[in-house]
Amino acid sequence: MRDIGIRPARIFYAAMLTSGLGLLGTDANAGGLFIYEAGQEGAGLANAGAAALATDPSVLMSNPAGITELKNTQVSANAQVIFGHIRFSRDDNNQFDGNEGGNALQWLPGASLFVSHQLDERSAIGFGMYGNFGLALNYDDDWAGRYFNQETAIIGVSFQPTIAHQFTDQLSVGIGPHIIYGYYRTEVAINNNLLGVRNSPDGQLEYKDTDVGTGINLGMLYKLDERTQIGLAYTSKVKLEFEDSPDVRKVSNPIINAALHRLDADSLELDMNVPQTMLLSVAHQFHPQWKLLSSIGWQDWSDFGEIGIAVDAYAGGVDRTIDRQYKDTWHASLGTQYQATKQLRWSMGLGYDSSAVDDKDRTIDNPMGEAWRFATGVNYQLKEGLNLHLAYTLMWLGDMDAEQTKSRSGTTLSGTYKNSALHIVGGGATWRF
Repeated sequence: MRDIGIRPARIFYAAMLTSGLGLLGTDANAGGLFIYEAGQEGAGLANAGAAALATDPSVLMSNPAGITELKNTQVSANAQVIFGHIRFSRDDNNQFDGNEGGNALQWLPGASLFVSHQLDERSAIGFGMYGNFGLALNYDDDWAGRYFNQETAIIGVSFQPTIAHQFTDQLSVGIGPHIIYGYYRTEVAINNNLLGVRNSPDGQLEYKDTDVGTGINLGMLYKLDERTQIGLAYTSKVKLEFEDSPDVRKVSNPIINAALHRLDADSLELDMNVPQTMLLSVAHQFHPQWKLLSSIGWQDWSDFGEIGIAVDAYAGGVDRTIDRQYKDTWHASLGTQYQATKQLRWSMGLGYDSSAVDDKDRTIDNPMGEAWRFATGVNYQLKEGLNLHLAYTLMWLGDMDAEQTKSRSGTTLSGTYKNSALHIVGGGATWRF
């Protein structure tokens, strides 16, 4: 796919990345590039009870079966912004010159839209447009890690038609195709200094493309009794295939030019698998005003694949991919909702995600690590049929060591992302007709 029209598309993808992790992937750091926040009311629960709690149409993102609990027609529109603190600090083992890159994620907007419609007493349909997969980083152009990465964006916007049916008074099942419109972009500096003995300006390599991948979301909701619901949801793998010609500029190093030519740059293909996931949630009404919520989950990051472009000036080598050594991640969360008044509901939650990489395998284009979530939010019924909600999440990543070495020359970038964190603020409205 060629890059005609990529610039406006890139703006659209960034706006739709509801949590953007982007960052850093989430770094996003929720164990990978998945993020649970999409501006919805449930963002104030740190994903606790996400597959079992059905208070608005956003439940279809976590469990398609949940829309059978929603009456009539409901529409939920949401927006959010992520403020990041992702700063790299060099240590004594670093062998590259340049600055420390600045804040790689200053802010990132996002939005989502969910709709549900009750067909009859037992059946419902719905639709969701959201971004819960992605990453976006932007370092200073002349930073120490510029030969590994200057900018990275892996962004996925999901479209999910959904249908659900309540087969018995206790059991509901939902299903929906999961369509991801993916965008990938990476930019890296190329060292033009021949064998390190010249003083030439850097060259640039940029690669970008879009693709559409499809999978399926399945969910089950079971009412154990009048006060307890259990939700189980599965999301299949979605494969994205990016294929385009890299844009190489101002490369005067003849060794690198020869290596790029051997790379067959006219048809460079990079494949990526959006991982399959499982989520089990419980919602228990233990008091007329209090609800207890919990979740455990699994994400198949070991199947994420190898993606990236590595250029090594000193050794004259270009590699198609980087082996990221990802491993599966686990999620656990606990939360509660308090119905303070008829109009006001308060949520809070605590969540944990394991890291998809060991410290020795962390890369600066996706410096993910284990993450703790501390979330809270409020929902207020403004009038009959209209609720407003607001949520805040602190995603604490702490210190993340990173040591990345050019595979051919052996030159090392080394340092730490200190006190890394994301602040996610989101809100929206739900209309019921």
